[in-house]
Amino acid sequence: MSSFLATFAKNFNKKHILKTFEELGVSAEIRKAIEELGYEHPMPVQEEVIPYLLGVNNDVVALAQTGTGKTAAYGLPVLQKIDPSRTDTQAVILSPTRELCLQIADDLEAYSKYLPSVRVLPVYGGTNIESQIRTLKKGVQVIVATPGRLIDLMERGAASLGQVENVVLDEADEMLSMGFSESIDTILAGIPENHNTLLFSATMSKEIERISKKYLRHAQEIVVGSRNEGAETVNHVYYMVHARDKYLALKRVVDYYPKIYAIIFCRTRMETQEIADKLIQDGYNAEALHGELSQQQRDLTMQKFRQHRVQFLVATDVAARGLDVEDLTHVINYGMPDDTESYTHRSGRTGRAGKKGTSICIINTRERAKVREVEKIIGKSFVKEELPSGKDICAKQLYKVIDDIERVEVDEEEIEQFLPEVYRKLEWLDKEELIKRVVSREFGRFLQYYANAPEIEEPVEKAKGEKGKGKRGRNAEEGFTRLFLNLGKLDGFYAKEIMKLVNDHVKGKVEVGRIDLMKSFSFFEVAEEEAERVISGLSKVQVKGRKVVVEGASTDEGSEDSSKRKKKRKDDNRDKDSRRGEKKSRNDRKEEPKAKDRKKDKKEKPSREERGYTAPRGKKYSKDDWKQFFSGENTSGELVGEEPDFSEEGWARRYPKKK
Repeated sequence: MSSFLATFAKNFNKKHILKTFEELGVSAEIRKAIEELGYEHPMPVQEEVIPYLLGVNNDVVALAQTGTGKTAAYGLPVLQKIDPSRTDTQAVILSPTRELCLQIADDLEAYSKYLPSVRVLPVYGGTNIESQIRTLKKGVQVIVATPGRLIDLMERGAASLGQVENVVLDEADEMLSMGFSESIDTILAGIPENHNTLLFSATMSKEIERISKKYLRHAQEIVVGSRNEGAETVNHVYYMVHARDKYLALKRVVDYYPKIYAIIFCRTRMETQEIADKLIQDGYNAEALHGELSQQQRDLTMQKFRQHRVQFLVATDVAARGLDVEDLTHVINYGMPDDTESYTHRSGRTGRAGKKGTSICIINTRERAKVREVEKIIGKSFVKEELPSGKDICAKQLYKVIDDIERVEVDEEEIEQFLPEVYRKLEWLDKEELIKRVVSREFGRFLQYYANAPEIEEPVEKAKGEKGKGKRGRNAEEGFTRLFLNLGKLDGFYAKEIMKLVNDHVKGKVEVGRIDLMKSFSFFEVAEEEAERVISGLSKVQVKGRKVVVEGASTDEGSEDSSKRKKKRKDDNRDKDSRRGEKKSRNDRKEEPKAKDRKKDKKEKPSREERGYTAPRGKKYSKDDWKQFFSGENTSGELVGEEPDFSEEGWARRYPKKK
């Protein structure tokens, strides 16, 4: 038994001993470069992928979370397989965004530090294409590109892909969701068929399975962890608040973590800019990142964020795709995204390279279902937490101030000449008074804000199985007023049209909540204090010649009492119709004698003959009247030929024209 255990332990240890890059087959030049970057042992995805990619004709579908070392997993073997004696392009790496394109190129240049003949070039839109063309003409072995710019270079004849041996699709699921499927088809059509295709993705969607069957040959699927699983190093937390309190909740969350370094994800460009502006106005170090910024603005923003000169990056999903930022402590979801894949990519920005991270979701009651859906797919549970109180936040910030004072490094030589004057100015203060003033100065902003700040109420979640009485019986969320609109789906009115109607005709910003669409009418919710302004602003509006009616919706719509009232209204309408019918019948009966009298009067009227008329009405014609048209000064009065007989059948019949 003991010998069996010894053998088992020996084999177990052999199996789980950490491998080295040398054992994976990585060349000495590349190993030297990555060791200088701090790489000691390969990560799980690298252990699985690198040996396989170093082979020939091996297509790969690798599924691993962001931050697990995917760039090195494909980058090291791709660089090692480059023939430095050739200057033609031998590898193409496609990425969905410009930021990720630059990031991959920077990593590959660092890995190839001791491969002087290997040249890597990032090509992407939003920058001068002429400089990229000049560099390509000199010879580039590895092109890292966004699909659109690479196609442009191919059409200009600047990018020749006839000798490409390896194609990498990084963040493939993102490229497909951004609509690059046709662009990928175009690029692969210009590449030899005997190339390797390497597809890397964080999630395995149906679209990824489709594209792998289309482009890859007998691909090896390498999964690190489980399909669509969330990263193990990320904790998932959510706070439940009313929709109107989201921004106040965001401030409390970021204030509670003094050393937070985070990306705040928003759904739209407008919301992104709005939240960033609010944070800056409230004294936070924040910047916005979205598609409406120029490439130079985006590069500058990312540079400041990576250098920790910006604490909060407020970004859209598209702008932040593929971003690799070191030491990111938190990802904050200012509302849940529409799909699970987006959440997976958001949360994957933190907890990278084995470090711990936290993904925080600030949601309202209507987004709770999305949280449950994400939990099922990623296989991770979200922890519901209560918003920190003002007292808790002040305590956290106070300890940070004290900690910062303790950690200050004093350079006595630099300040020595100023100390006598400082001592003289402060000699009247004792130690306790001096400490109070220093703390108040550093800590005053939080004390002032949270001293009288009201507590944020948490909405009450309905118990499982407890549902409303249908859409018509739905009450407005607390703090909102439910309004009725006399336009619905049959009028071409959907959520977008309702939002546009409000924005175009109501002055100032209006916070719109839930929208319920019916066939001929709709309901929408607005903040209580804005309801009268919305009703007033839309009171004189017409849409396609139809007057818009907006009024407060009954809170007990769909209830028993409401049903009774509706039934009563129907009965009243029937009674009215019945009374109208009876009245009409009486009127008809009254009018009957009059009609008979008119008929009688008509019969008593004498005929034309009785009144002495014997000739028929109208002008009298004879059969020879036609001859008058042939008499005159220019005619002899005699007709040539046989006189026509108008009594003959068919004399004036019109025959169809011959075709």
